[in-house]
Amino acid sequence: MTTGDPLPTTFVPRHVRPGRRTAVLLLSCEDTRGIVAAVADFLARRGANIVEVDQHTDHHDGLFFQRVEFELDGFDLEPEQVLPAFREVSDRFGMECELRLPENVARIGVLASRQPHCLLDLLARWRTGELHADIAFVASNHDDHADACAFFGVPFHHLPVVDGDKAAQEAQIVALADEAGVELLVLARYMQVLSEDLVARYPHQIINIHHSLLPAFVGAKPYHQAYERGVKVIGATAHYATADLDQGPIIAQDVSRVTHRDSVEDLVARGRDLEALVLARAVRLHLAAKVLVHGNRTVVFG
Repeated sequence: MTTGDPLPTTFVPRHVRPGRRTAVLLLSCEDTRGIVAAVADFLARRGANIVEVDQHTDHHDGLFFQRVEFELDGFDLEPEQVLPAFREVSDRFGMECELRLPENVARIGVLASRQPHCLLDLLARWRTGELHADIAFVASNHDDHADACAFFGVPFHHLPVVDGDKAAQEAQIVALADEAGVELLVLARYMQVLSEDLVARYPHQIINIHHSLLPAFVGAKPYHQAYERGVKVIGATAHYATADLDQGPIIAQDVSRVTHRDSVEDLVARGRDLEALVLARAVRLHLAAKVLVHGNRTVVFG
C-alpha cells in the first residue's frame, strides 16, 4: 500500500440466486479519522439500510479494514454504479475496495487427487445447500472420483499429467475454468504443485488445504513428522495459494488434541476430519465476502 495513492477497485459479478438483496463493501486503507462516518454518510445519502458492519484497526501497521453489508432495496444505485460513485470516498482515503453481492451464486471448480475426504465433504455440503455456490466441475489427475461425481451430478474430468507435461495439463484446467465461468478454484487435497502462471491467473481465488498447522511440518508425511516429535495437537490450515508453496495468506485453521496413546493411523484419521472441516470453513468465509487480504495476512470477519 502506497501512502496517498488511490488503490484499484474491482467489481465481482456473479450468477444470481433469488432472495434477500444485499451488497457488501470490503474496504482497506491507512487508518485515519473520519472513515467510518464517510462510508456511512455515503450509503445513507443514497437510501441504503446498513444491516451489518465489522471493522478492524491494525495499530501495528496503521491500517483500517471494514466490511459493510447493506440492503439494495431502496438504494438509488445499481450494483455496477456503486464503486464509481464511491470514488468520492475511496479516493479521499486512498482505499482499496471491492463490492460483493451475497445474493449471487459463485461458480467453483474443485481439483483433487486420490484422497477423497475433502472432495466428498464439499460435494455433500453443496448437495445439502450448505455451500452458497455451484460446483461447476471436479478435475483430477487420477480417475478415482468419477463414480462419486456422477452420484452427486457434478461433471468430472480426468486430466492426467502426460509425459511430465504439466503445462499442457494446466492449460486444460484453465480452459475448463474459463468455459464454466469459475470464480474460485478449491484444491481438495490436490497433490500437484501449481505453476506460478496458474496461480497468478487467479489471485486470491485458489484455496488450498494443508495437512498441518502451517508453518510447521511442511512437506511429505506431516502426521508421521508430528508423531515422531510427540506433538500434543495436530491441525490443518486453509490458505490462498501463491507462487510460494504453502506460504499463502491463511484463512482458517483448527486443531485436535492428541496424546502418546494415539498411533500414526489415529493422527491421520483425525487429520482428515480437520482437513475437511477447515477447508469447508475457508470456502464459506470466502463466499460470504468475509476475508480481506493484506500482504501475506488476512483479516477474517466473523
